[in-house]
Amino acid sequence: MYGQNGTEDIFFMMLYGAVALLALVAAFYLFFRRGNAFASGITPPVALRRCTAIFLGTMFLSHLWWFLLGSVWLTDDMLVRNILVIALDNVTLIPLAMCILLRLLQDRRRRLWPVALAAFPVVFIAVWGIVQRNPQAELYMSVYTLVIILIFAIDIIYAVRQYGYWLADNYADLEHKEVWQSLLAPVCLFPLYIAYTFHEGSIQREYLSQIFSLALVFYLTWRVETLQHLENAMPEELTPGVEPKAHYANASTPLPSNIGLLLERYCEATRLYLQRDLTLAQLAEAVGTNRTYLSQYFAQQGITYNNYIKRLRIEYFLKLYSEAAANPQQPFTAQILAQKSGFSSYSTFSAAFKQYTGQNVTTWMKSRE
Repeated sequence: MYGQNGTEDIFFMMLYGAVALLALVAAFYLFFRRGNAFASGITPPVALRRCTAIFLGTMFLSHLWWFLLGSVWLTDDMLVRNILVIALDNVTLIPLAMCILLRLLQDRRRRLWPVALAAFPVVFIAVWGIVQRNPQAELYMSVYTLVIILIFAIDIIYAVRQYGYWLADNYADLEHKEVWQSLLAPVCLFPLYIAYTFHEGSIQREYLSQIFSLALVFYLTWRVETLQHLENAMPEELTPGVEPKAHYANASTPLPSNIGLLLERYCEATRLYLQRDLTLAQLAEAVGTNRTYLSQYFAQQGITYNNYIKRLRIEYFLKLYSEAAANPQQPFTAQILAQKSGFSSYSTFSAAFKQYTGQNVTTWMKSRE
């Protein structure tokens, strides 16, 4: 709240207080509630849940210190007040937001300490600005933080791309919403930072910053509750900066010669591929090999684990369709057959079917009538 525009607007202050209170309630909910009120069948990552709770609690504190320093304390020293509150936001909210984005990826290889390290220069700029009473310190802090955010955004986009490759190599049932939703978070955070930092006392932008904050509280709470914890998180042994498929394809260890036969015997013949939420690690254990060998095998075949399982399921769907079509007394739908074929959702089945046959399900079924 730069200047007095915000504090003199009763509707803005009501919105301001409501956002702060909602952030506090969401923080307590995420930190202390054991169950999941949004998606009962999902177990979110504990680290992500706690990190988000701390961020939302800090958002409440940020609203508190902006109000207190703007209306109660330091009311006669605007320069020190502005430098202090901007520094507090930049060394708390921004690093915590970055930590949340990293936790969304469930990647053990990505450390959080560089995020904290990047915030230290803000402290030095703030101290320098207060001691020298230099109003440019406020701009320097904002520009520095903006540069850090842009660098981080580039890194997180690359990380999300790798995350998508890894999901395709290890999970057959996920619809990959984790990827685009992880990219949605920085899209929400970036305009919030711009609106909150560079509004220069504009009451319209102060309203806008609170609306973005409100949306962010809802989004983060929902996202944390709907992100499934993956037991086999991104492994540390993968070479940093190398796509999983390339890593396995370049492995020097010779592959066992019978992996293809093992897959035929213990996956295809037993129809293990119909099991919901079947992971690469579970398949490797079932066929008597390890995850690295199996990934290496799929990479040498030019496919992913995801594509392998979906191909088997589509072929099983075609078999079920032929049997059902031959018995007109037994009504059926594509949705029912897709479920029997192991697909957890119809949208995943539709995308896999079109990729495999080159046609959408409705067109293909009409051509068979």
